[in-house]
Amino acid sequence: MPYVRATVEYDGTDFFGFQIQAERPTVQEALEDVLARLTGQAVRVLAAGRTDTGVHARGQVIAFRCEWRHSLGELQKAMNAFLPESVAVVEVGEAPEDFHPRYSARSREYRYFVHNRPVRSPLRSRYSLHVARPLDVEAMNRVAARIVGAHDFATFGDPTVGEVTVREVFRSEWTQQGEELVYSIEANAFLRRMVRTLVTGLLWVGQGRWSEEDFMEALAARDRAVCPPPAAPNGLCLWRVTYP
Repeated sequence: MPYVRATVEYDGTDFFGFQIQAERPTVQEALEDVLARLTGQAVRVLAAGRTDTGVHARGQVIAFRCEWRHSLGELQKAMNAFLPESVAVVEVGEAPEDFHPRYSARSREYRYFVHNRPVRSPLRSRYSLHVARPLDVEAMNRVAARIVGAHDFATFGDPTVGEVTVREVFRSEWTQQGEELVYSIEANAFLRRMVRTLVTGLLWVGQGRWSEEDFMEALAARDRAVCPPPAAPNGLCLWRVTYP
């Protein structure tokens, strides 16, 4: 019974997140249903991250065991033949026995996409947030750089396991190309809704609603009561997961 590691890309618009939920479509359910159809077995899929409702992924990593008598390349082709158009297995390979897509990960990178212009873009709205007001991208980047390192992000998210809210950020920056802004953040792990809430806080700095020190004071407060609301999920994408 091979232990398979795969990279999955998906449009999360029509899913209620990655993790299985009762009577709601999820990415994990779609993957497990296809594997059951192909193998005749109940297959449990592990994942690097439990993306929320409406969040997309370019580099979600999964792992599973199943009885399969053909090559892994044939398994990839068969899965893609039956998966919905919004989900694709882009890479497969054998995983070592001690591999876990979540606990073996060194870091995860998320990207958040914004289109910044007075009028919304129907062609971008499925995958990016529309912000009509002009943004001070330099100020946003100054603040983004200040969260690199280990910090307690309790203001900006809830822990997924236990009570520890300290996370180490390796990279945090905005890039701009014309009307499109992209926020890239890489860290050892993330709190629930942490990236989307950080994005709102940084956009508030860019709009002048918060000063740079307002943002840092909110971070230091470690208090969910002072956090801004999370940005819409459609702009967020799990971009990459890296392993030692």
